[in-house]
Amino acid sequence: MFDRNSETRPRGLRTMLAAALLTVATYAAAVELRSDHPDTYVVKRGDTLWDISARFLKKPWLWPEIWQANPQVKNPHLIYPGDVLSLAYLNRVTVQPGARVESPLTGVPLSEVEPFLKDLRVTDSIDQLPYVVGLEDNRLRGTRGQVAYVRGLDGIPAGQRYLIVRPEKRYRFIERAGLCCDLFQSRHLDARGRPRLDTTSPWTTVVFPSKHTEFLGYELMTQSTGTVTRGEVGGIQASTVLIDEEGREVRVGDRLIPVEAQPYDLQFFPHPPKQQQDYGRLTVLSVADGYRSGGSRDVIAISGGAREGIDNGTVFSLWRRGDSVTDKVKSGLDRDEELTLFENKVRLPDEFAGHAMVFRTFNNVSYALVMSSVKPTQVGYELKHPDAPY
Repeated sequence: MFDRNSETRPRGLRTMLAAALLTVATYAAAVELRSDHPDTYVVKRGDTLWDISARFLKKPWLWPEIWQANPQVKNPHLIYPGDVLSLAYLNRVTVQPGARVESPLTGVPLSEVEPFLKDLRVTDSIDQLPYVVGLEDNRLRGTRGQVAYVRGLDGIPAGQRYLIVRPEKRYRFIERAGLCCDLFQSRHLDARGRPRLDTTSPWTTVVFPSKHTEFLGYELMTQSTGTVTRGEVGGIQASTVLIDEEGREVRVGDRLIPVEAQPYDLQFFPHPPKQQQDYGRLTVLSVADGYRSGGSRDVIAISGGAREGIDNGTVFSLWRRGDSVTDKVKSGLDRDEELTLFENKVRLPDEFAGHAMVFRTFNNVSYALVMSSVKPTQVGYELKHPDAPY
């Protein structure tokens, strides 16, 4: 389930990837032990739950069911070095407590994944946010140590800190009647926060009439942070903000939002989705940094959030949707693919691409980190239960 380059990665990253996938459970499949499993195993420092489960199970990601089946386990997410795992009695695992002198083996700590995360968020509106109207010395871009001039901070005292963010994309859902899948649009925004002209699919909503269109939110990407040094005084109509952290360059049109004390969870407990959505409703909306495809450790935006029951730690499998092709054996080799109606085409199977874990959830959109991949994940790929066979 891991990509082929995993052995060349630092041990900490390999541990993170293993721990993330080991907790992906399925509730329908039976737990099968390996025929060569030992009678007992003593947990050692440096073990991961994935490593231990892989010694016992044919499907290591089923480990939570084994621990949860034993009532003496107080917390199935925690086992400690020194714990004795027994598989000798009725093929069940019994945990005998160790000395509890070392830290437990737990979920995925933030420190293991934070270097790969992107500080992205989704908001319902950007029109009310303060915005950069100018930069020091009429620069086109501003960096640490320079100042930006901001409208919309009237009455804010000096010393107040803000995140400087850039509206990157607008996400929208379009329900399409008569086709297999609905459409999720991702439109890039200009410096005013207005959608740019879509030259890739300008006729989508015309050719495929929609019964329902829903706005999902604006994506904001953090550029830097800044501190208010002077407000709107003496007839001046913009506040002065000192850019005080290294980051991306700031430009006119960037917005300001309050600094969050803790934007991420301190650790993640990977788990399967609480419910599987209808096919075509959970897709990859975009790949961070403007790419169309991504691999392991890339961040993706997905078309579902808290209202679909998605929370931090939810793990999905990623799938390339199967093409619909003309059966030229039956219809003739000269049959034009473009002129064949959709309902007359043959649907090919979906193709597995990898796994991703959600690390930040909003109401309609979530962000996930691609944990493992066997092929690049692209915009439009389907998200399914992590144990989905096809």
